[in-house]
Amino acid sequence: MDLSIVIVNWNTKELLLRCVQTIQEDTRSLSTEIIVVDNASSDGSMSAVRQHFPSVQIVENQSNQGFARANNVGIGRAHGSYVCLINSDVELIPDCLPRMFRYMEDHREIGILGPRVLNSDLTLQSTCKNAPTLWTTFCRATGLDTLLPNSEFFASEVMVLGNLNRIRAVDIVSGCFWMVRAKALSQVGGLDETFFMYSEDKDWCARFWKAGWKVIYFPEAQAIHFGGGSSSRDPLRFSVEMCRANLQYWKKHHGTIVRMTFGLLLLIHHLLRLIGGVGFYLLRPSKRQTAQQVISRSLACSSFLVGLR
Repeated sequence: MDLSIVIVNWNTKELLLRCVQTIQEDTRSLSTEIIVVDNASSDGSMSAVRQHFPSVQIVENQSNQGFARANNVGIGRAHGSYVCLINSDVELIPDCLPRMFRYMEDHREIGILGPRVLNSDLTLQSTCKNAPTLWTTFCRATGLDTLLPNSEFFASEVMVLGNLNRIRAVDIVSGCFWMVRAKALSQVGGLDETFFMYSEDKDWCARFWKAGWKVIYFPEAQAIHFGGGSSSRDPLRFSVEMCRANLQYWKKHHGTIVRMTFGLLLLIHHLLRLIGGVGFYLLRPSKRQTAQQVISRSLACSSFLVGLR
């Protein structure tokens, strides 16, 4: 078996069907298995997969187990030399997986390979990150990364897009699309299941680097990531989950003082955006719907960070 492809689904039926279709079309030259792990969807996703793609293996969880745990369930059933974890809202551009497979075969030091990922309008998506530091967190909180978008010094943990035009080693590849060497996976272990959703990519990539395996960005293979397939159904909840996951990552990898400083910077980040959202709401009536979304997210996250929810 060349590839085992694991897809975690939660109420993304149409996106999931398109994802599986493009995977099957792209892997005709490879021996593959597709494993869909469903987190208790209620939109008929699994019935549709059974109807249209009977060869796909399905695992149905009785409750929403989160991203990391559900992926680990799929990994536990995988038999391939490589395991691909692909979000259900991803669509492959032809020859994506074969190119990644050949590159991994030729470069045995790579543990994780991530392709070039595009937005739905085919612009480049930021899927590579620098290891987070207090400085990158400060730049993101104060908006310096937005004011100076081409500066590496003032960049947040998201890498400057201009640096993503060549094959290169990176600290972190986003969890929307990974190809992972099974040998490396057996050494490093699966995703940390204490992360329900978000930040498990930062943790996993750090563990691969620590174990001596490279994490590589590979722009010669491409895919489209529509984004928000699951999180758009409950944006406030998932915004808070992102805050929770970030705090959890810093607790795992840093000491108390650094972790508390990060929490303070995260609170400043959301308070500044709350103030900006209110100003935008008052001064730009035509943009009030967008401003309301910013206000709601920032208020929910600020409340969580000060312990009000």
